[in-house]
Amino acid sequence: MRHQKAGRKLGRTSSHRKAMLRNMLASFFQWEKIETTVTKAKELRPLAEKVISLGKRGDLHARRQVLRLIPDSKIVHKLFEEIAPKYQSRLGGYTRIIRTGFRPGDRAPLSVVELVEEVAGGKKKKGRKKKSAAKPAAEATPESAAGEKADAGGVQEGRGETNQPVTKAEIAKTEEPSKTRENDQTQATTSSGDDGKVDAEEESGEKETSPSSSGDKPE
Repeated sequence: MRHQKAGRKLGRTSSHRKAMLRNMLASFFQWEKIETTVTKAKELRPLAEKVISLGKRGDLHARRQVLRLIPDSKIVHKLFEEIAPKYQSRLGGYTRIIRTGFRPGDRAPLSVVELVEEVAGGKKKKGRKKKSAAKPAAEATPESAAGEKADAGGVQEGRGETNQPVTKAEIAKTEEPSKTRENDQTQATTSSGDDGKVDAEEESGEKETSPSSSGDKPE
């Protein structure tokens, strides 16, 4: 049982395993992306995270600690001057593992280890754009607004209440008497016209009967 024994042996001796991981670290920071098997990627990722944290510290001792793992001074310079400053506001999670499939020969699962994109000075947020709220309908003109205020003021004066809001039902009630008056006037005019026609017909009938009655003389 392998209790409290972290790490993978990867089928190699300790010296071979350390040399392989050092070479993988150098290639990773040189190209900022490498493709390897999933088990090797899981072993490489913690070392890469630690090296980037040392690069963020930026002092001489941190640089010497990184040179123990990566003996190439050009790659270390790139790490401290270009890569580490991008993650000053990030507390961890500088790399990620993406599975890409299987190797053709032995069907070993492959993956890509790459740096997470980061903008200097803060994390770049990506998200869906929120739809802007629909604009209200066309605004009323000053003349129409003034007319509405005048109508509302007239209704309020008739009620004797100037502070209470006016509803549509109350405005309709004020318009009903005027409509009934107009209907009464139209009915009165039509009825008066009909009465005049009847009187004219009666007078014409009397004139037609009057000559025959006046022609008969008494004996």
